[in-house]
Amino acid sequence: MQLTVLGCYGPYPPAGGACSGYLVQENRFNLLIDCGNGVMSRLQNHLEFWQLDAVILSHLHADHYSDTMIMRYGLEIAFSQGLRSKPLPLYAPPEPVSEFERLPYKNAYAVSSLTEGGEWQIGPFTIKTMAGIHAVPSLAFCIQSPSGTLVYSGDTEYCESFAEFASGADIFLCEANYQEADIRNGLPNHLSSAQAAQIAAAAGVKKLLLTHHHPERDPATSLTEAVKHFPGAELASEGAIYYVPTSHS
Repeated sequence: MQLTVLGCYGPYPPAGGACSGYLVQENRFNLLIDCGNGVMSRLQNHLEFWQLDAVILSHLHADHYSDTMIMRYGLEIAFSQGLRSKPLPLYAPPEPVSEFERLPYKNAYAVSSLTEGGEWQIGPFTIKTMAGIHAVPSLAFCIQSPSGTLVYSGDTEYCESFAEFASGADIFLCEANYQEADIRNGLPNHLSSAQAAQIAAAAGVKKLLLTHHHPERDPATSLTEAVKHFPGAELASEGAIYYVPTSHS
């Protein structure tokens, strides 16, 4: 299994950056997890957008799905050029309803709803879901294949059950939008890097990648706070490729 970080910022990117988007590939199956601002452009450095086999969205905030609104125009053209023959499967939580209803567009997507606690097979991957704690319904994904397990947190506050959900994962790709001072100040809806590291340690994961970096926070501080709890923590880097079994380049 190969994980390529296309974008790793939220709620907006810094100059030259992109919001959440992660390409997961195995046995020539191309799965895109989240598709925020800038992700479609970054995707094309690795893969033609019309070669995607499926897209799954953790939740319907713009920094995680806004580029699906742009990619649909490209998919429409891909159909007209004979580059695609079927709509692209797109999976997302069904709420907020107003956002979910915007997803279908002509023949671009075959839209399906996702719920917490579900499990389904897509290509070589078995995917399980768990609800996070966020301003809108948000799902974490456990993605398993014969090569190993990738767990992605989506956006969430601290939740003790995350350790069980991520237990033993080869890679735990976990949001770390906040720092310890933000948690002390009562900011809601996200994890600090220290909290992400605490979950990783309790789960016994092999690799922790901190993502969903806040553009107004010093990443060095986030990493320093995380390694106190999980010494091998790393900051996810745009363009970096990681593998299960774990190694990276």
